Amino acid sequence: MKAGSNLEKVLEGGYFAVTAEVGPPKGTSTAVIQRKGELLKFYCDAMNVTDNQTAIVRMSSWSGCILLKEMGIDPVMQMVVRDRNRIAIQSDILGAAALGIRNVLCLSGDHQRFGNHPTAKGVYDIDSIQLVQTLKTMRDEKKFLCGEGISGEVQLFIGAVENPFADPFEYRVMRLAKKVRAGADFIQTQAVFDVGKFTKWMEMVRDQGLDKQVHILAGVIPIKSVGMARYLRDNVSGISVPDEIVIRMEEARDVKEEGVKIALEIIDQLKEIDGVHGIHIMAVAWEDIVPVIVERAGLLSRPIL
Repeated sequence: MKAGSNLEKVLEGGYFAVTAEVGPPKGTSTAVIQRKGELLKFYCDAMNVTDNQTAIVRMSSWSGCILLKEMGIDPVMQMVVRDRNRIAIQSDILGAAALGIRNVLCLSGDHQRFGNHPTAKGVYDIDSIQLVQTLKTMRDEKKFLCGEGISGEVQLFIGAVENPFADPFEYRVMRLAKKVRAGADFIQTQAVFDVGKFTKWMEMVRDQGLDKQVHILAGVIPIKSVGMARYLRDNVSGISVPDEIVIRMEEARDVKEEGVKIALEIIDQLKEIDGVHGIHIMAVAWEDIVPVIVERAGLLSRPIL
């Protein structure tokens, strides 16, 4: 075991993992995180806490992780390179490790022009792949990037993200391979709607043997409205939403139930794809539906390890 987190134990134990996502508040209320934690506690193996997602200022990821940890929940601290140089990154990692946060997900971060401080300066001192390598160096070699030694253990289960649908499609597996070589232990993917295209990506992943080197959790976004389906199809770069899904939502009598059915159908197909080790549910402003989906997908009870 590299970190001994619950997520690591579940994946290394060969179980089909379930992770969910918690968005911190635009304020100081701990109750927001605690309510979401209580809601999802028994329906997933770990919970991501986002890091100023969509470049909008929110409570920090590490503070949300501490709140979840106090509730007995295994947190995944998201860290973006948009807002920190290598000094701040390494400092935050030491603090997280000291406080018992064992899972870290490495991301680039949404560009600041999309957020509520569009004139903020993006840092990008290192990129997301270099962030993975940095964490691996701190954990395995107990060294900072400058070469100086670190006192104490830096126990980390290192995650990264991947988008199987972005263009050029043929290069997506090459980018995944770079992240695996850099030290990623698990991968959470962009939301899967086009299962056919995802299946082709997974074939390329298996051809390179990457499914044996890293745990892949496929992203799932439950669609709660027709407008959301259209928006994801037409406006979100890197997400491939087939027209038939939008049509199903448009023609449904109960739109939310149809969205749940679509998510369940996708999960059933993902479970049958070799090399998929779990799912990551991103219920955008709809956390209440996660327990319903997990139960109806036959993914209860979660393993206690």
